[in-house]
Amino acid sequence: QVQLVESGGGLVQPGESLRLSCAASPSIFTIFRSRAVAWYRQAPGKQRELVAAITGGDSTHYEDFVQGRFIVSRDNAENTVSLQMNSLNPEDTAVYYCNFWLTPIDWGQGTQVTVSS
Repeated sequence: QVQLVESGGGLVQPGESLRLSCAASPSIFTIFRSRAVAWYRQAPGKQRELVAAITGGDSTHYEDFVQGRFIVSRDNAENTVSLQMNSLNPEDTAVYYCNFWLTPIDWGQGTQVTVSS
């Protein structure tokens, strides 16, 4: 069954912004609200990599390549985790996924982000 669904991707020009959303299925609401959730991405021909994460206590972690540009947040009332992506550049082009940090479950379909002029 679908447990984590990513949305919000699209085609943007360099310097523009996008906001991604990760929504949890009702069957995992309880653990989604308490566990750390992370955003990952996978560019063509590359391995999946961590982008950012947020703990159940709202502590955040960012990889160096997005520090200062991306913001991760969570809304436990809506059972969502968002990724605000600013100042996008072509190197950010990838399929973006969300999953539990360090204890991933089945991966979803992801959402495609393409940054191109």
